[in-house]
Amino acid sequence: MLSSPRLSAALTTTIVGAGAFSFALHQLLGWAGFIAVLVGLVVLAVLSLVAQWREIGWRGLLPISLLGFIGWACISFVWSQYHWASVAGISYLLAFTLLGIYVALARDTIQIVRSFGDVLRVVLAVSLSMEILSGILIDTPIHFLGITGRLDELGPITGVLNTSDQLGLVSVIALITFGTEMRTRSVSRGLALGSLALGVVSLLLSRAPLAFGAMLVVAAAAAVLYGLRRAPDTSRGLWQLGVFGLVATVCALAWIFRSPIVTAFNAGGALTYRLGVWRGVWTLTQSRALLGWGWAGAWPVTAFPFSTFAPAGGRFPGSALNAYLDVWFQLGTVGFGLFLVFLGLAFTRSWLLASRRRSVVFAWPSLILVALLIGALAESSLLVEFAWLTLVVCSVKASRELSWRRAFESVTLRTQVERE
Repeated sequence: MLSSPRLSAALTTTIVGAGAFSFALHQLLGWAGFIAVLVGLVVLAVLSLVAQWREIGWRGLLPISLLGFIGWACISFVWSQYHWASVAGISYLLAFTLLGIYVALARDTIQIVRSFGDVLRVVLAVSLSMEILSGILIDTPIHFLGITGRLDELGPITGVLNTSDQLGLVSVIALITFGTEMRTRSVSRGLALGSLALGVVSLLLSRAPLAFGAMLVVAAAAAVLYGLRRAPDTSRGLWQLGVFGLVATVCALAWIFRSPIVTAFNAGGALTYRLGVWRGVWTLTQSRALLGWGWAGAWPVTAFPFSTFAPAGGRFPGSALNAYLDVWFQLGTVGFGLFLVFLGLAFTRSWLLASRRRSVVFAWPSLILVALLIGALAESSLLVEFAWLTLVVCSVKASRELSWRRAFESVTLRTQVERE
């Protein structure tokens, strides 16, 4: 039973659902109830992996860069000044990492896309339904879910995802997933078009500037992949270099014209608030630049130095509002370097697979990673729960399909055969 495909499919959908609904679940069940859900899923995932031990190839599957980053986060417990928060944060990180590894190893990419599609349809439908209930039917905020009932003003809305930025990012991921379902014809055309409409409405009502920007970058990346996949094999490498040069040029121009860009994206003063948090985090990072303060994941409000960001009567950010800066803050230069290597390898592998393989489903991990990496510029959600789960799934799938260790073993075996 534990090795059956039906159990793997059900468990995968449940894992993705637990990640996507994590905020709503711990608001409804409390942290004790939500942790119980996670523990149950981890136990089932471990038992299912053990039952499928012979069916899963274990060489070259788990990216060493991921293991290195996770290992450094665990080691940071040694110099952390908030051991209880580090234990909780590391355990939380390990739980979602293991669940992501299970999803990546137990299911094919198209099966993963289908599970994500089913879950995200429910997430967006529930979010819009709750916003209609709060903003139109009862005209009252639902405070424990963070719903302010602003649908009658056309947003920004948060749904059951706590913040409008998170709803916007999830909407972008949903649009990528729904588009992949439609291109692969894994769902009916009517369901695919209805899902895409749901994703577009959710994205627009979130009114999240960074999500709009991420969607534009994803669209550009999809167009580039479309061209690369049709380029001749002999010239694809040159086209890849050209794309890299174009991206570097765009990044340089964005840095040169950063002031007008900041002004354009400073909706409601949100970016001004983030800049204030970033300055405070950068100042604290300098005192422990090499090792960081120790991993905690989401910031504990009562532990120093996080408590310095909770002024009396003020708003506690809960994170550095930038995943890259947050990693540097908590794990220092070493952890930041490992994180960049992990992200760089995951994206490079997924991009190469997407440009080489004919099946459109291989474009899904690379486009999802584009959305996550852009979203990480103004949110730290990449480091926890649904976004981290999704990142682990994409990185492990890319590592399994394009592993340098497996390639090295193939070359070694070929050399031995030739000698014999």
